Amino acid sequence: MYLDRHPDQSEVVATQDYEAQLSQISEMGQSVAEGTSDDPSASASVDLINIILVAAECAPWSKTGGLGDVAGALPKALARRGHRVMVVVPMYKNYAEPQQLGEPRRYQVAGQDMEVIYYHAYIDGVDFVFIDNPIFHHVENDIYGGDRTDILKRMVLLCKAAIEVPWYVPCGGYCYGDGNLVFLANDWHTALLPVYLKAYYHDNGFMIYARSVLVIHNIAHQGRGPLDDFSYLDLPVDYMDLFKLYDPFGGDHLNIFAAGIKAADRLLTVSHGYAWELKTAEGGWGLHGIINESDWKFQGIVNGIDTTDWNPRCDIHLKSDGYTNYSLETVQAGKQQCKAALQKELGLPVRGDVPVIAFIGRLDHQKGVDLIAEAMPWIAGQDVQLIMLGTGRQDLEDTLRRLESQHYDRVRGWVGFSIRLAHRMTAGADILLMPSRFEPCGLNQLYAMMYGTVPVVHAVGGLRDTVEHYNPYEESGLGWTFEKAEANRLIDALGHCLNTYRNYRTSWEGLQKRGMMQDLSWDNAAKLYEEVLLAAKYQW
Repeated sequence: MYLDRHPDQSEVVATQDYEAQLSQISEMGQSVAEGTSDDPSASASVDLINIILVAAECAPWSKTGGLGDVAGALPKALARRGHRVMVVVPMYKNYAEPQQLGEPRRYQVAGQDMEVIYYHAYIDGVDFVFIDNPIFHHVENDIYGGDRTDILKRMVLLCKAAIEVPWYVPCGGYCYGDGNLVFLANDWHTALLPVYLKAYYHDNGFMIYARSVLVIHNIAHQGRGPLDDFSYLDLPVDYMDLFKLYDPFGGDHLNIFAAGIKAADRLLTVSHGYAWELKTAEGGWGLHGIINESDWKFQGIVNGIDTTDWNPRCDIHLKSDGYTNYSLETVQAGKQQCKAALQKELGLPVRGDVPVIAFIGRLDHQKGVDLIAEAMPWIAGQDVQLIMLGTGRQDLEDTLRRLESQHYDRVRGWVGFSIRLAHRMTAGADILLMPSRFEPCGLNQLYAMMYGTVPVVHAVGGLRDTVEHYNPYEESGLGWTFEKAEANRLIDALGHCLNTYRNYRTSWEGLQKRGMMQDLSWDNAAKLYEEVLLAAKYQW
C-alpha cells in the first residue's frame, strides 16, 4: 500500500529548513567553484557532484567497528566541501531522527517479493536514508551474523534498493537523479552495487553517467560461498565469471568482493600501507591477483576521525563522575584527573604515578589480544595497570576474565562494549596498546593521539602509516612500533615506552603534544576522496 497523507506542521518546517540549507550548500558550491568560499576545507575550482555512500552500518545508529564511524563522518566532510551527499544504510530498529519519506518500492530477492520503505533524516548537511524491511529487523547486535544465505539476502536487498534511491526518494523535495552521481560502496556487503549498476542499468542504457567507487575496509571478509549462491543474486548468467574464483584449498567458489572489485570504476582502501599489503599473497587473502590487475584504479587514503565526537575539549563522556575536559594547554592536569576518575570507576587503586595501559577492540585473532595474554607475566611485574575493553570470541572473552581474576589488583577486563567507557579509557589511559596482526587503518590509535595517549602498535597497515616510531635523539615521533606480531616484540616496545614514561618526562610530554597537534579530522581525507570520486566521474 502506497503512502497518501499530508505532512504535519513539523514536517513542513523541517522541509523548509532543509531547503534553506540546500540553498546554502548550493551557494557554497558556487563559491567553491569560483574560489571565493570562506570555508577553509573547501578548495577552489572543484566540480560538485552528488555522492551516495552505501554501507551496512553507520554511526551513531549502527556500528560494529571503524566502518560505522567512516559512514557517519566522511559524508559530512564531503558535504562541507559543497557536494550533495547521501548515506544509505539498513534500518535495524526504530530510530528517533528519521521520518518516513517517499513511496514504498518492491524488489525481488531470491524469488521473494520484498517491500522497502524509506526513512530520511537531514543532519549536518547530509541526507541519511534508511532502508526498512523486516529482513533487517532485530540484527542490529549481529549485523554480519546469522545464516549465510540470510546475510546474502540482506545485502542483495540493500544494494538493489540503494541504487534506486536517487530516483525515488525526494530529499528536501528534490531527487538526486543520476546525471551527476557517484556511488561510494563499502566492503563486500555493498560490493554488489557496482555489479548491479552495470548489469541492470548501464547494460540497458540507464544511469549511463552514474559511477561507482568501492572501498576495501577489511579484505578478510569477502562474501564467499558455493557457486550455487549465484541464484540468489538475480543476475544474467554471463555475470557468473565476475564472481567465480578458484581457491587452491577449496576449489571454485563464489566471491562477491572479487566481483565488486572488477566492476567498480575506482577502488580505494583505508591506508597507504594496507594498499601495499593487499597486493601481496599474504595480505590479499586470495584477491591479490585481482587487485594487482586493478592497480590502475586503486589507491589508499588514510581515514580521518570525527573531531566533534572525539575531542577532549568537548567530549560529553568526560563531563561527569570526576572526569574533566582538557586541551593541549591543560593536558597534564586533565589526564591526571581523568586517570584518577577511571581508576575509581573501575575499582583500581587510585595512583597517579602508575602508568595505565588500555586495550580497546574486538576480541579476535586479528586484534592480537592473545599476544597481550602471552606477555602478561612480564606486564604484571612492571607496576602498571591494564584495562581491556572488548567483545568477540568466547575463548578471548574468557581470557579477559581470567587475566582480571589472576591480577585483580592491577587488571580489569571489561567484556562487552561501552562507548562511554571507550571515551573515558582513551582520556584516562597513558598508553594505548594495539598489537593487531593486520589493521587496514585503525581508528583507536588516532583517537588516542587526539587525547594525548601514546600508542604502542604493531607496524602494519594503517598503524604503520599513522604512528611514527619515537626517535629519542631527534625528539620526533608519536609512539612505539614493533615489526612482528610476537609477544617478545610487544614487550620490547612497551618496555621502552614505560622507561620513557617513568624517566624522561619532558620527552613523554613532547610525545603527547605532538600527537594532539596533528590535524586528524576528516577534512583532509575528504579532499583526497573528492579527487577519486571526480576521477571516477570524468576519467571513466
